[in-house]
Amino acid sequence: MSDTSQEQSQAASGEKMVFQAEVNQLLQLMIHSLYSNQEIFLRELISNGSDACDKLRFESIGDASLLEGGAELQLTVSVDEEAKTLTVSDNGIGMDRDEVIANIGTIAKSGTKQFLETLTGDQKTDAKLIGQFGVGFYSAFVVADKVVLTTRKAGAAASTGVRWESDATGGYTLGEVELATRGTQITLHLKEECGEFLSSHRLRAVIKKYSDHITFPIMMMGEVPYTPEPEEGEDPVVPEPAKLEQVNDASALWTRSKSDISDEEYNSFYKSVCGDFEDPLLWAHNRVEGNQEYTSLLYIPTKAPFDLYDGNHQRNGIKLFVQRVFIMDEAEKLMPRYLRFVRGLVDSNDLPLNVSREILQNNKTIESIRSASVKRVLGMLEKLADKDAEKYMSFWSEFGACLKEAPGEDFANKEQVAKLFRFDSTHGAKGELTSLDDYIVRMKMGQDKLYFITGESYAAAKNSPHLEMFREKGIEVLLLHDRVDEWMMSYLNEYDGKSFVSIAKGDMDLSGIDGIEPETEEQIAEKKQKADAVAPTIERIKVVLSEATSDVKVSTRLTSSPACVVMGENDMALHMQQLLKQAGHDLPSSKPVLEVNPTHPILDLMDKEQDDERFKDWSHLLLDQALLADGGQLEDSAGFVKRMNDMFIALKA
Repeated sequence: MSDTSQEQSQAASGEKMVFQAEVNQLLQLMIHSLYSNQEIFLRELISNGSDACDKLRFESIGDASLLEGGAELQLTVSVDEEAKTLTVSDNGIGMDRDEVIANIGTIAKSGTKQFLETLTGDQKTDAKLIGQFGVGFYSAFVVADKVVLTTRKAGAAASTGVRWESDATGGYTLGEVELATRGTQITLHLKEECGEFLSSHRLRAVIKKYSDHITFPIMMMGEVPYTPEPEEGEDPVVPEPAKLEQVNDASALWTRSKSDISDEEYNSFYKSVCGDFEDPLLWAHNRVEGNQEYTSLLYIPTKAPFDLYDGNHQRNGIKLFVQRVFIMDEAEKLMPRYLRFVRGLVDSNDLPLNVSREILQNNKTIESIRSASVKRVLGMLEKLADKDAEKYMSFWSEFGACLKEAPGEDFANKEQVAKLFRFDSTHGAKGELTSLDDYIVRMKMGQDKLYFITGESYAAAKNSPHLEMFREKGIEVLLLHDRVDEWMMSYLNEYDGKSFVSIAKGDMDLSGIDGIEPETEEQIAEKKQKADAVAPTIERIKVVLSEATSDVKVSTRLTSSPACVVMGENDMALHMQQLLKQAGHDLPSSKPVLEVNPTHPILDLMDKEQDDERFKDWSHLLLDQALLADGGQLEDSAGFVKRMNDMFIALKA
């Protein structure tokens, strides 16, 4: 398939064009997946028309000539029953040829291929996924077997517009057309089975259901007024023609009092503005008055969009309005990145209408709105966690990884966000997540630290040899296994006055914790005796592994495993080092400490081993299995396998 630049060169000749491959694939999937929710197409087309009017109104602030005589901005929906067509038109900003190609012939949205790979083939499931992606213009093909779009850019010097036509079979035609006025008109040639959308009553019901809040008038032709028959001897009465009538309420929903807005209206507004198919999880509608005047309507979605964690796409779902005039989408300064899943809008009375993204950079009004909005969202989530734990866990499964980015981004709210965190722990089975507050309640008397371990997976964290002593002592440990966890913990140093400690780094001192008796003189003597007994073997291992380890010593944390690697307190976990190296990052070299269990039978075998080469193999095996248990990767996996096989043969002999 052609890329955009190839399509543009083809368009210059003004003939047949080919859809971008992803567009064609998405079109065919959408036509089938959205069949049971056909009416959504009208919501999408009206939403696009409203956006076009919003953009023109904003552009006209700096150039009033774009309004061409000051005609009222509006949308019109009309039908032609004989031709079986439905037309949605607007007198908004319009598009030029290049914009038509870029906006309709291609999908520039990051992660499209990844999205397509998530589709299952099940219509009900895929309809929800497609809703998370945002369907827009392409939804027209759910009900139409041919779509014709004509458009003229506002302010264009000539009356020449663009005509786009497609039957969704893989391509489209593009040409010129004479248009007297600006705006866009989309004509749908309806499929035979979609004749219900030729009904004026059906269309009005759909508009009221999905688009009543659109701030521009949506017009439809009204009924022909009744004309009574003339009385005998009277002149015939000339019937009055039907007139355009406004269908929607055309008032900004967020400007109304909360008590006057139903849950159904809030849900409908969310779906229309945010392009989602599902109801939101929860929302907050607030009007602030005083030194600053603004209104915010913020939604938490039920499901995460497929590209939420796509690092190449700076997603932000907050729209900025000034005095009910739409200014910009994705106003990233209104919400921090870790809350990028929040959808909604902010309407300010204090900002200038000609505000730009550059002006927003260091604007005190924006900073104040942002700070209050963050507090509002976090408070909303706290309330949900307290009142409906099951519903909150649904939220956490979708957006928890986003919140974990907060400690490194938002120092001021770090403690409040940490209160929302949920983790696996050794207290329960996988999926039985705990909050930090609940962990603290279960802490032993005298315990003043929050113990955790990071791993590349739940199984790796749960089965780490570092846990052995903590299990034996009955001390709960948080099991962190998301990719973001290691980075998060480098910023999250404490909570509720208690320090976080990784059990896989540095020395462990559990003295002072209730139930852990101080060692007796006999125990200390016994430990020293064991350490002295294996000291020569430890020294031999240290010599063999001098280039791979910073030290080899007797372990006090192991009870059953032969060895484990321990990183420095400021070192990164091995599995995270491996991820960063695979991503091409250069990391400072750091060697782990190898701790050896003096009571393990392997130490007895190694102590008796007189063959230096075989002792080297034992030493490397000891380190390799400890690295693997800690999530590291071996530089010489073939050598590890060979040494393992040789040991099996030697032991058998």
